[in-house]
Amino acid sequence: MIIDIENKADFQTRLREAGDSLVILEFAASWCGPCKMIGPKVEQLAKRFQDILFFRIDVDEFEDIAVEYDVTSMPTFVFIQNNKTLETLIGANSEKLIHAVNTYHSLSD
Repeated sequence: MIIDIENKADFQTRLREAGDSLVILEFAASWCGPCKMIGPKVEQLAKRFQDILFFRIDVDEFEDIAVEYDVTSMPTFVFIQNNKTLETLIGANSEKLIHAVNTYHSLSD
């Protein structure tokens, strides 16, 4: 399941409560074609890896969070564990996304 972030406080709380779980932030926008293109693949990954927390962040609504993570284009995926950024992927490359999810998921087991 992908959790749509409601506000900055919601984001901070969810990130804190994630503890040592792997978190993937998906920065997207409603008008972003590549975001729509990769969306179904992200949904599949979220269903398959239910122990990974997937958070979707609308860059138009939460520009401050996007700036905090140096998001310059969409989609951008930020992998976080223990409040540390592990990797940032930019673009709608599903193969790279799948590879990164598999890699970090196996490391967090």
